[in-house]
Amino acid sequence: MSLPLSSAPLDVVVFGATGTIGRLTVARLLAEGHRVTAFARRPDRLEITHPALTRCAGDATDFDAVRAAVAGRDAVIVALGAGASRNSRIRSEGTLTVIRAMQAEGVSRLVCQSTLGAHESWSNLNFFWKRIMFGALLKPVFRDHELQESLVRASGLDWTIVRPSAFSDAPAPGDLREDVPPSARDLSLKIARDEVAAFLSRMVGDCTYLHRAVGISH
Repeated sequence: MSLPLSSAPLDVVVFGATGTIGRLTVARLLAEGHRVTAFARRPDRLEITHPALTRCAGDATDFDAVRAAVAGRDAVIVALGAGASRNSRIRSEGTLTVIRAMQAEGVSRLVCQSTLGAHESWSNLNFFWKRIMFGALLKPVFRDHELQESLVRASGLDWTIVRPSAFSDAPAPGDLREDVPPSARDLSLKIARDEVAAFLSRMVGDCTYLHRAVGISH
Protein backbone atom coordinates (compact mmCIF):
# COMPACT_ATOMS: atom_id res chain seq x y z
CA MET A 1 0.00 0.00 0.00
CA SER A 2 1.30 3.45 -0.87
CA LEU A 3 1.75 5.78 2.09
CA PRO A 4 1.89 9.40 0.88
CA LEU A 5 4.13 11.86 2.68
CA SER A 6 1.71 14.61 1.72
CA SER A 7 -1.32 14.92 -0.52
CA ALA A 8 -0.65 18.65 -0.94
CA PRO A 9 1.71 20.14 -3.53
CA LEU A 10 5.31 19.87 -2.41
CA ASP A 11 8.28 22.19 -2.75
CA VAL A 12 10.92 20.14 -4.56
CA VAL A 13 14.47 20.90 -5.69
CA VAL A 14 15.90 18.92 -8.62
CA PHE A 15 19.69 18.64 -8.96
CA GLY A 16 20.79 17.95 -12.51
CA ALA A 17 17.70 19.74 -13.80
CA THR A 18 19.00 20.28 -17.35
CA GLY A 19 20.00 16.67 -17.99
CA THR A 20 17.89 14.34 -20.12
CA ILE A 21 16.11 12.91 -17.06
CA GLY A 22 16.25 16.07 -14.96
CA ARG A 23 14.38 18.28 -17.41
CA LEU A 24 11.63 15.70 -17.89
CA THR A 25 11.35 15.33 -14.12
CA VAL A 26 11.01 19.09 -13.65
CA ALA A 27 8.24 19.16 -16.28
CA ARG A 28 6.45 16.23 -14.66
CA LEU A 29 6.60 17.76 -11.18
CA LEU A 30 5.21 21.05 -12.44
CA ALA A 31 2.40 19.27 -14.31
CA GLU A 32 1.49 17.50 -11.08
CA GLY A 33 1.16 20.79 -9.22
CA HIS A 34 4.42 20.90 -7.28
CA ARG A 35 6.67 23.91 -6.84
CA VAL A 36 10.08 23.22 -8.34
CA THR A 37 13.57 24.66 -7.95
CA ALA A 38 15.71 23.60 -10.91
CA PHE A 39 19.38 23.50 -9.86
CA ALA A 40 22.03 23.27 -12.59
CA ARG A 41 25.18 24.97 -13.81
CA ARG A 42 23.17 26.60 -16.60
CA PRO A 43 19.49 26.49 -15.61
CA ASP A 44 18.73 28.94 -18.43
CA ARG A 45 19.07 25.94 -20.76
CA LEU A 46 15.88 24.54 -19.29
CA GLU A 47 13.26 25.40 -21.90
CA ILE A 48 10.34 25.51 -19.49
CA THR A 49 8.36 28.53 -18.38
CA HIS A 50 6.04 28.10 -15.40
CA PRO A 51 4.98 30.30 -12.46
CA ALA A 52 5.89 27.53 -10.01
CA LEU A 53 9.43 27.13 -11.41
CA THR A 54 12.52 28.74 -9.86
CA ARG A 55 15.89 28.47 -11.57
CA CYS A 56 19.01 28.19 -9.43
CA ALA A 57 22.48 28.36 -10.98
CA GLY A 58 25.30 26.59 -9.18
CA ASP A 59 27.74 23.73 -8.89
CA ALA A 60 26.40 20.63 -7.12
CA THR A 61 29.66 20.34 -5.18
CA ASP A 62 29.40 23.91 -3.81
CA PHE A 63 28.03 23.41 -0.30
CA ASP A 64 26.83 26.98 0.21
CA ALA A 65 24.98 27.07 -3.11
CA VAL A 66 23.44 23.66 -2.53
CA ARG A 67 22.42 24.51 1.03
CA ALA A 68 20.70 27.69 -0.15
CA ALA A 69 18.76 25.69 -2.77
CA VAL A 70 17.75 22.99 -0.27
CA ALA A 71 16.64 25.33 2.52
CA GLY A 72 12.91 25.15 3.18
CA ARG A 73 12.19 22.42 0.63
CA ASP A 74 9.99 19.40 1.25
CA ALA A 75 11.93 16.97 -0.92
CA VAL A 76 15.05 16.65 -3.05
CA ILE A 77 15.60 14.72 -6.29
CA VAL A 78 19.15 13.98 -7.41
CA ALA A 79 19.38 13.28 -11.14
CA LEU A 80 23.01 14.24 -11.63
CA GLY A 81 24.90 13.23 -14.74
CA ALA A 82 28.23 14.02 -16.33
CA GLY A 83 27.28 14.30 -19.99
CA ALA A 84 29.92 12.77 -22.23
CA SER A 85 32.51 12.57 -19.45
CA ARG A 86 33.21 9.03 -18.29
CA ASN A 87 35.61 9.92 -15.48
CA SER A 88 33.60 12.57 -13.65
CA ARG A 89 32.66 11.89 -10.02
CA ILE A 90 29.88 14.45 -9.98
CA ARG A 91 27.29 11.82 -9.03
CA SER A 92 28.99 10.80 -5.79
CA GLU A 93 30.58 14.15 -4.92
CA GLY A 94 27.47 16.13 -5.77
CA THR A 95 25.23 13.71 -3.89
CA LEU A 96 27.44 13.92 -0.82
CA THR A 97 27.18 17.71 -0.92
CA VAL A 98 23.39 17.47 -1.24
CA ILE A 99 23.24 15.06 1.71
CA ARG A 100 25.31 17.37 3.89
CA ALA A 101 23.14 20.33 2.94
CA MET A 102 19.94 18.41 3.68
CA GLN A 103 21.28 17.36 7.06
CA ALA A 104 22.22 20.95 7.86
CA GLU A 105 18.78 22.27 6.85
CA GLY A 106 16.69 19.47 8.35
CA VAL A 107 15.27 18.35 4.99
CA SER A 108 14.74 14.60 5.04
CA ARG A 109 13.15 13.28 1.82
CA LEU A 110 15.74 12.29 -0.80
CA VAL A 111 15.04 10.54 -4.09
CA CYS A 112 18.24 9.60 -5.92
CA GLN A 113 18.52 8.26 -9.47
CA SER A 114 21.17 5.57 -9.82
CA THR A 115 21.34 2.69 -12.31
CA LEU A 116 20.16 -0.89 -12.58
CA GLY A 117 23.15 -3.12 -12.00
CA ALA A 118 24.45 -1.34 -8.92
CA HIS A 119 25.26 -3.56 -5.95
CA GLU A 120 22.82 -6.50 -5.57
CA SER A 121 21.08 -5.68 -8.87
CA TRP A 122 24.23 -6.65 -10.81
CA SER A 123 22.62 -10.04 -11.41
CA ASN A 124 19.83 -8.38 -13.44
CA LEU A 125 22.27 -7.46 -16.20
CA ASN A 126 23.15 -9.49 -19.28
CA PHE A 127 26.60 -10.24 -20.64
CA PHE A 128 26.71 -7.06 -22.76
CA TRP A 129 26.08 -4.77 -19.79
CA LYS A 130 28.24 -6.71 -17.33
CA ARG A 131 31.31 -7.17 -19.50
CA ILE A 132 31.25 -4.49 -22.19
CA MET A 133 29.37 -1.46 -20.87
CA PHE A 134 29.76 -1.43 -17.07
CA GLY A 135 32.68 -3.84 -17.14
CA ALA A 136 34.76 -1.72 -19.55
CA LEU A 137 33.38 1.32 -21.39
CA LEU A 138 31.39 2.85 -18.53
CA LYS A 139 33.26 1.32 -15.60
CA PRO A 140 34.13 4.69 -13.91
CA VAL A 141 30.51 5.84 -14.27
CA PHE A 142 29.25 2.59 -12.77
CA ARG A 143 31.65 2.75 -9.80
CA ASP A 144 30.58 6.33 -9.16
CA HIS A 145 26.94 5.24 -9.05
CA GLU A 146 27.80 2.51 -6.55
CA LEU A 147 29.64 5.01 -4.35
CA GLN A 148 26.71 7.42 -4.70
CA GLU A 149 24.32 4.71 -3.46
CA SER A 150 26.53 3.89 -0.49
CA LEU A 151 26.55 7.55 0.55
CA VAL A 152 22.75 7.76 0.29
CA ARG A 153 22.29 4.60 2.37
CA ALA A 154 24.54 5.98 5.11
CA SER A 155 22.93 9.44 5.12
CA GLY A 156 20.32 8.91 7.81
CA LEU A 157 17.78 10.62 5.53
CA ASP A 158 14.41 9.33 4.31
CA TRP A 159 15.84 8.08 1.05
CA THR A 160 14.74 6.08 -1.96
CA ILE A 161 17.22 5.01 -4.64
CA VAL A 162 15.75 4.55 -8.12
CA ARG A 163 17.59 2.18 -10.46
CA PRO A 164 16.41 2.50 -14.07
CA SER A 165 17.73 0.35 -16.87
CA ALA A 166 19.14 1.83 -20.10
CA PHE A 167 17.32 4.94 -21.31
CA SER A 168 15.30 5.09 -24.51
CA ASP A 169 13.37 7.92 -26.14
CA ALA A 170 10.76 5.54 -27.53
CA PRO A 171 8.50 3.39 -25.35
CA ALA A 172 10.14 0.09 -24.48
CA PRO A 173 8.31 -3.17 -25.34
CA GLY A 174 6.31 -4.92 -22.64
CA ASP A 175 4.95 -3.68 -19.33
CA LEU A 176 7.01 -1.60 -16.95
CA ARG A 177 8.21 -3.59 -13.97
CA GLU A 178 9.05 -1.87 -10.71
CA ASP A 179 10.81 -3.27 -7.66
CA VAL A 180 12.67 -5.71 -9.89
CA PRO A 181 14.15 -8.50 -7.74
CA PRO A 182 17.82 -9.47 -8.17
CA SER A 183 16.64 -12.85 -9.48
CA ALA A 184 14.94 -11.32 -12.56
CA ARG A 185 16.66 -12.41 -15.78
CA ASP A 186 13.98 -11.71 -18.39
CA LEU A 187 14.34 -7.92 -18.58
CA SER A 188 14.68 -5.97 -21.82
CA LEU A 189 16.99 -3.60 -19.89
CA LYS A 190 15.27 -0.66 -21.59
CA ILE A 191 13.08 2.10 -20.20
CA ALA A 192 11.73 5.33 -21.66
CA ARG A 193 13.10 8.53 -20.17
CA ASP A 194 9.54 9.75 -19.58
CA GLU A 195 8.88 6.70 -17.43
CA VAL A 196 11.94 7.37 -15.30
CA ALA A 197 10.87 10.99 -14.78
CA ALA A 198 7.35 9.92 -13.85
CA PHE A 199 8.69 7.46 -11.28
CA LEU A 200 11.06 9.99 -9.72
CA SER A 201 8.24 12.52 -9.47
CA ARG A 202 5.94 9.98 -7.88
CA MET A 203 8.49 9.05 -5.24
CA VAL A 204 8.71 12.54 -3.67
CA GLY A 205 5.32 12.00 -2.03
CA ASP A 206 5.30 8.22 -1.70
CA CYS A 207 6.81 6.10 1.09
CA THR A 208 6.32 2.75 -0.63
CA TYR A 209 10.07 2.29 -1.15
CA LEU A 210 11.37 4.21 1.86
CA HIS A 211 14.96 3.22 2.70
CA ARG A 212 15.08 0.93 -0.33
CA ALA A 213 16.68 0.75 -3.76
CA VAL A 214 14.08 -0.05 -6.42
CA GLY A 215 14.84 -1.30 -9.92
CA ILE A 216 12.61 -0.30 -12.84
CA SER A 217 12.76 -1.79 -16.33
CA HIS A 218 10.73 -3.47 -19.04
